[in-house]
Amino acid sequence: MEKQVSNLVSAFTSKHILALLALSLFINFTSAAQDLPLANGKEYTIGEINVTGTISYNEQTVIAYTGLKKGEKIFIPGDRISKVLKKLWDIGHFSDINIYVTSIEGDVANLELEIQEVPALANVRIQGVKKKKQEELIKENKLDKGVRVTENLETTTRNYIQNTFREDGYLNTKVAINTVPVEDTLNTNLVNMVINVDKGERVKIEDIEIIGNDALSDARLKRALKKTKEEKFFRFWKRSKFIPEEYEADKEKLVNVYKEKGFRDARIISDTLIRIDEDDVALKLNIEEGNRYYFGNIEFIGNSVYSDRELQRILGISKGDVYNGVLLEKQIADNTKPDANDLTNLYQNNGYLFSNINPVEVKVYNDTIDFEIRIREGKVAYFDEITVVGNDKTKDHVIYREMRTKPGHKYSKEAVVRTVRELGQLGFFDAENLSPDFKNVDQNSGTVDLEYSVVEAGASQIELQGGYGGGGFVGTLGLSFNNFSLSGLFDKEAYKPLPMGDGQTLSLRAQASTYYQTYSLSFSEPWWGGKKPVRLSTSLQHTEQYSYDYRNREADKDKKFSISGITLGLAKRLTVPDDFFVLSTAVAFQHYNLSNYNTGLFTFGDGYSNNFSLTLGLTRDNTFSNPIFPMGGSKFEVIAKVTPPYSLFNDVDYANLADQREFQLENEFGVLSQGEYNSVGQLVPTRPLRPGETPLGDPSKIDQEKYKWLEFYKIKFNGTWYNTLYNFGGSNSIVLRTHAEYGFLGAYNNDRGVPPFERFYLGGDGMGTYSMDGREAIAMRGYPNQSLIPLDRGVMSRETDNDGATIYNKYSLELRYPITLKPAASIFALTFLEAGASYDGFRDYNPFQLNRSAGAGLRIFMPAFGLLGIDFGYGFDPIPGETQRNGWETHFIIGQQF
Repeated sequence: MEKQVSNLVSAFTSKHILALLALSLFINFTSAAQDLPLANGKEYTIGEINVTGTISYNEQTVIAYTGLKKGEKIFIPGDRISKVLKKLWDIGHFSDINIYVTSIEGDVANLELEIQEVPALANVRIQGVKKKKQEELIKENKLDKGVRVTENLETTTRNYIQNTFREDGYLNTKVAINTVPVEDTLNTNLVNMVINVDKGERVKIEDIEIIGNDALSDARLKRALKKTKEEKFFRFWKRSKFIPEEYEADKEKLVNVYKEKGFRDARIISDTLIRIDEDDVALKLNIEEGNRYYFGNIEFIGNSVYSDRELQRILGISKGDVYNGVLLEKQIADNTKPDANDLTNLYQNNGYLFSNINPVEVKVYNDTIDFEIRIREGKVAYFDEITVVGNDKTKDHVIYREMRTKPGHKYSKEAVVRTVRELGQLGFFDAENLSPDFKNVDQNSGTVDLEYSVVEAGASQIELQGGYGGGGFVGTLGLSFNNFSLSGLFDKEAYKPLPMGDGQTLSLRAQASTYYQTYSLSFSEPWWGGKKPVRLSTSLQHTEQYSYDYRNREADKDKKFSISGITLGLAKRLTVPDDFFVLSTAVAFQHYNLSNYNTGLFTFGDGYSNNFSLTLGLTRDNTFSNPIFPMGGSKFEVIAKVTPPYSLFNDVDYANLADQREFQLENEFGVLSQGEYNSVGQLVPTRPLRPGETPLGDPSKIDQEKYKWLEFYKIKFNGTWYNTLYNFGGSNSIVLRTHAEYGFLGAYNNDRGVPPFERFYLGGDGMGTYSMDGREAIAMRGYPNQSLIPLDRGVMSRETDNDGATIYNKYSLELRYPITLKPAASIFALTFLEAGASYDGFRDYNPFQLNRSAGAGLRIFMPAFGLLGIDFGYGFDPIPGETQRNGWETHFIIGQQF
């Protein structure tokens, strides 16, 4: 039946009814629930109610929501109809709502509710930005599937995206949003949304004009604007982009420069952004400097725990000093350094959690300001409950033993900061998400509960490598369990897949190629005995190496060189001079066995050698909590490795043994010439041997006697400093790593000399080789592995002289920037400058004759695989035996950190 609309409701739309509703607000009603007529409204009884239009709701559901019922009496038009319309509009799911009277029979009116439903979102696509940014914008604007696509949603989304990019310097960002209905047979009222983003170019700062400044120059003030720079052709390291958020922060820094120079009242009267064209702007800042002030009398009020002299020493500001508001704030409380030497930390590190310190200007006269440092000490606070949450694998006792905060102990901010550092250094948790949470802080009782929230990180690592090198395939399998539990070996339920949680370390490693095999097993317990931080470590190693024919690529297993060793070590954390020091000692024994193995290692091919050594080390490590990306602190290490001085008590005349190294070459005509063997048993005659000529004596027996027990001492020093050069917020910082290291290998008895083992091999990635003869591979990027070694006099190639060095020094500067420090993968980029060299002895030592290199690299730390990286280094100097600079080298880093 066609619609028949009565004269009373003819052409009545939702807009008309809402207008009448507004008019009705001026009428005084006695009952809010009462249905009253609007204009000339007439009362009818509701007959049939039909729902039409585009809706996804059930018809009966809509009718039930309106509250209208068949048989109900209402006025048309009336207050009841108006309220129904408003109620439906408030849902926010409809774009148009109309109520029609389709027919009237007597006093019965049949109604039709026509609804146009707002479409729902099916899919959204953002064009013009990177995928990662697309995901962020979709999430931040809550553009989820099924959300109602209203005009308000489109407007707020458009404004949000524009503002997001404008805050990042894209002031000309344009956003267009289109919705396209989804064509289907189900009439589901869905639309796809396409958002086109045209960021344009970042607006550049063509000019910065500063007026009103007399005391400080334009150049000095522009330097204070750290991230707001003028466009200059020579400024390639800092983009001259206008970013509003950074500009606001820079204005505060500019005012702080004045405060540091005594201008307490300095302020920016006005700042103007001038649009030069679409891509360029100019900034104009009007400064009011005010007068320069000086500190007058500084009086401490309310202090009873510390004397004025003690507080004055920490404050470090005296009467007559130029007023420095920034310094004053930092000396009261430096929020940029949790361990700063300021007045607030002085109190909070000694139990006064509730203390409050405020500097107050009490008198300003001429150019002088008197201050009162008002102190409210409060009562001493004590730790009550200390809890940890988030540790699913690591057992509680492993965490609690590292804590410097204990129940019943006096509150100390320093202890809280140190605890966070110690837990981060364990390597079991995500250092970036370690957070102490203060709970139940009660000033009346003077107690505070502390909860440490940790996020478990993968503590086990696998090393699986394969490659071709040294004449054949080399395969490596390594497993490292850094949170192992030895006590769980016999507990079936602890295997997930292995017993974990006691903080112990178990490592297994195997490597094999065509001509060598090496195996190692190590175990470490950081709290031996369970009561004190004494680390017990032990390791077993075994290597078998065979003679190898590089031409035919065949190994002769009848010619074998075996090395077996065992090491036992202890390390104890000290308390003096502070508890960042660790004293360590290790005893090691290695047995070298040669069977028909004639090489340059010794002059004998059958025999043995032993190496029994004691290693002492002193380390101080106070680097900040994240061991992968430290942002501050330093690490120093002095190590001495010594053997017993056998030559003092074995009654061997090594001077005469050295004389026997000289020999005569003779034939039937008698003595012809002389020659000698070098340090590795190679024959160096004054002329080539002729047929029938043989050396007198047996050098192999001499070396067997000399190297039966190795005798040497080795001293090394390593120093590393980390400094945050600039902090962008949180861990997003540029960090400078400064590093220096030195090594010296010496002999007790010069007649006996330094053994061919335990040498230093400088150059390359620093990765250890298969050999376990005590040699140390020292990283030096930009050069081939183990290439920077001194050559014997008269030897022109390292291919024939690879004895290593007895002295080396190395220096490194490295700039680091974190890309991400998330638990799944920590990634940071770096650039570096390095210099280093190695020497045969002090007679050749020249600390200024160094091999130099520079380059860039990337580090990726994944809990399952450890540290991975790649470096591209350029060597500026030739390697020994060459004349041309070395040039570019690529280094792959696995499982170690420069």
